[in-house]
Amino acid sequence: MPYQPGQTAPYKVSRSKIELYMQCPRCFWLDVRYKITRPSSPPFNINKTIDELYKKEFDVHRAAGTPHPIMLKNKIKAVPFKHEKMDEWRHNFTGVTTLHEPTNLHVFGAVDDVWVNEAGELLVVDYKATSKNKPVSLDSEWQVSYKRQMETYQWLLRSNGFKVSDTGYFVYTNARMDMDGFDDHLDFLTTLIPYTGNDAWVDDTLRAMKVCMEGDIPAVGVSLMGGECEHCLYARHRTELTLKALQNRQH
Repeated sequence: MPYQPGQTAPYKVSRSKIELYMQCPRCFWLDVRYKITRPSSPPFNINKTIDELYKKEFDVHRAAGTPHPIMLKNKIKAVPFKHEKMDEWRHNFTGVTTLHEPTNLHVFGAVDDVWVNEAGELLVVDYKATSKNKPVSLDSEWQVSYKRQMETYQWLLRSNGFKVSDTGYFVYTNARMDMDGFDDHLDFLTTLIPYTGNDAWVDDTLRAMKVCMEGDIPAVGVSLMGGECEHCLYARHRTELTLKALQNRQH
């Protein structure tokens, strides 16, 4: 349901809605107030398949209480976290949830995995898949969204009373492009990338989101990440051309 200004019932916002607000308050406002969403991108079925296979693989060690080989290889003293809500936490439409009382926003996000170290701290883990002819990293400017994603999950787990390490991990797999041929299979190289998060921005962002939801539509093209929103600019230019064409037709 669209958000109604002044409503007293909690309003659900996903981790992706937080990211949408960070990218463009106007697109976020149109989404929550009128359910006018951005055009969807094609589904990444191979990435989804890799996610599911990783979950099955780590679940074997979760049930056994043993470390996965990638943990041993990288000297991570941890095991997959065993918890009764793990399936719920990983489900897209439930996830890890909390009520942010200052805004009355019901915040949720679906984690890929959670590990636990010897100190009893939870480690947020995110699976990523790509195909490029160079080693994977988190160095690209656009990958700040990956980092915010992990920090949001850390914030959600902390909001549920868990002790969470600032350090999380990306299980990042890369389909090799240097093979001689396809031959009905892809060869992947997986890298474990540690990331030290800081979720201090989440509370202030939720408060700003609530102000945005209550107010008038934000200006076109204003992005909190810098630059202009390509979706807003496209909509504006298309509207301008449409109006110009209609005016010329009238003349």
